[in-house]
Amino acid sequence: MRVGVLALQGDVREHAAALSAAGAEVVPVKRVGDLDGLDGIVLPGGESTTMGKLLTLFDLLEPLRSRIADGLPAYGTCAGMILLAAEVLDGRHDQKLLGGLDITVRRNAFGSQVHSFEQDLVVEGVGDVHGVFIRAPWVERAGPAVDVLARVGEHPVAVRSGHLLATSFHPELTGDGRMHAYFVSMMTA
Repeated sequence: MRVGVLALQGDVREHAAALSAAGAEVVPVKRVGDLDGLDGIVLPGGESTTMGKLLTLFDLLEPLRSRIADGLPAYGTCAGMILLAAEVLDGRHDQKLLGGLDITVRRNAFGSQVHSFEQDLVVEGVGDVHGVFIRAPWVERAGPAVDVLARVGEHPVAVRSGHLLATSFHPELTGDGRMHAYFVSMMTA
């Protein structure tokens, strides 16, 4: 499996290491040509409005949006979840999204940087996972075709719909590669 990691911002190396450990060939994605031949893509954390601007600047927004709409498996973590969302609360009026996932997310839902935290959770299909939440979003609304895989309190923090997976937390920071292995298994199923 050839899996791209959007390499414009965020934990690119950490995602690449987790995907490699799951048996994937990893391709950093910085240009449109890097999308060729991919079996899936990971959209890392970072700052979602900045990532949207960079996607536009590097002419990746429309081609990536189109590939995801055509069925390219995608896994978004934190800001990547926001990029995959259909709607964002607290976003900028000009915020660029890739879409595809029928969810509404709230940016920085748990609070600012000083409110970042870690918490153990159970992710359906994966098991016990240690979640690292850094200025993390949560899902306010999940459409009927979206499966909620994990929650913090009443708020969904891991969701899946068909070929799309998203988490509010950063599994690449824990050394536990099971979320990435789950994503790779989605591509081979």
